[in-house]
Order: sequence, then structure tokens, then C-alpha cells
Amino acid sequence: MPESNAVQVTHQAELPSAQMADALVIAGQSYASRLLVGSGKYRDMEQTRAATEASGAQIITVAVRRVNLGQDASQPSLLDVLPPSHYTLLPNSAGCYNAADAVYTLQLARELLDGRTLVKLEVLGDEKTLFPNMPETLKAAEQLVREGFDVMVYCSDDPIQARLLAQIGCVAVMPLASLIGSGMGILNPWNLSLIIEQATVPVLVDAGVGTASDAALAMELGCDGVLMNTAIAGARDPLLMARAMRLGVQAGRAAFLAGRIPRRFVASPSSPMAGRVV
Repeated sequence: MPESNAVQVTHQAELPSAQMADALVIAGQSYASRLLVGSGKYRDMEQTRAATEASGAQIITVAVRRVNLGQDASQPSLLDVLPPSHYTLLPNSAGCYNAADAVYTLQLARELLDGRTLVKLEVLGDEKTLFPNMPETLKAAEQLVREGFDVMVYCSDDPIQARLLAQIGCVAVMPLASLIGSGMGILNPWNLSLIIEQATVPVLVDAGVGTASDAALAMELGCDGVLMNTAIAGARDPLLMARAMRLGVQAGRAAFLAGRIPRRFVASPSSPMAGRVV
């Protein structure tokens, strides 16, 4: 059995059957948690470990260009506090501004992580907005899919671009809610709903989440998951915020599955007058 499969069985064995039945499935692997978190911007490795545990996340993104995964044997490695035996590490191409650099970065990550193919593709457009460069993103996605990678991809909240990425063969599309690290929440829920409506692969909100209500809203709209880093690492109390985000994602998912009542422009009393006793 592949190591990644063994990791998921360990996680799922601790879960009620209802949660197991509602697992997030990406590239054939099941995850009980629909919250994905980053590993950067924390005070130190210990805070990274503690906040990750508090979040309940199983998929952890790693910026290959910024985090030591063994490239420098003289420095602490992230693998010491977030071991691949317990987490699915998701290397990303953060900091890349063209397809060639992004592809090379993720090829390097595959070597560092013993051939694992699940990656997060990011190709940025500029340093000010960190908005995705979609032509370069599409080019990189095509090459990575040809090379056998399972590509989760950061993209604009454009339904056409999201559909093209799914058609290329990406295993998940990850539209931004708002600019990376902005904490502004979901600025265009309509576009996000259009992406979800047409989706043939999981849709996960990536970038812009600021607090637990943002995460809950993404899940209530029908997103399959939420990825965040700054919202937790930059909070006054990262561990408490990690727990809040965990609960926000769970509450939003439960509300989506339950089905909200329709919005009305008139009141509907909780205790109707019809059939009253007195």
C-alpha cells in the first residue's frame, strides 16, 4: 500500500462513519478535513506544528523555494515537525512568475518528497497583487499533467479559466476569494458559484480568507474545501484561530449539506396562527 494511502486510513479510523462518508477526495485519496493550511509565516517550527495540529488539517502546503525540506542539511527541516507519515505535504510553486520556473520548482519538489506527484501550481502575474498569470498557468498545467503530476491549481475566479484547467486534467481548481494575504474574504461569490455549478473536479477557495465566517461562507456556497495560511499564521493567537477555522469549515459544510431555507421578502412566523390551540 502506498504511504499516502496508509496515512489516510490512519486518519479515517478515528472518525465517525458520517464524516468518513463525506470525505474530500482529491486524486483518488480521501481526506476527512476540508481545511488545508500553509506552513509559512509562523514564529518558529514549534508554532507551525501546534497551529497545524489545532487546525485538524491533513494537507499542508509547502513553498519549495522558501522552506527547507532537506535541501539544506545544516538547517531545521519542516519534515521534522510535519512528517510525511502523518500529513500529505503539498509542495507549491509560490514565487514563480512564469511556466518554466513553476514546472522546474515542482519537479524539484517531486525529487525531495520521494516521487510524490500531488502538487499545487501557482504562477503569479506581478509582485503587487500576486494575481495569477492565467496564460502561464495553463501552459504549466498542461506540461505537468503530461509528466504525470496530480495538479491542484491556483487560479482567477473566472469560470472559463477554471473549466479549461479541469479539461487539461487538473485534479482540483483553487480560485482566489480575494488577493493573497489580504484577509478581505470572498469578494465575488457569484463567480465562485458559477465555478462550483460547472465543476467536474473539487473546487477549493484559495487566498483572501480572513476569519472563520469567510471559511464558513465558502463552504456554504458549495466549495469542497478552503486553503489558508496568513489568516491563521498572522492572527494574534494562531492556535485559537486555527481551531476557529476548523470549526468554521465544519459548520459551513454542515449548513450546505442541510440546505438553507429560501430567502423571502416577507416574514414567516416560527409559530403560525393557523391551527393554534387558543
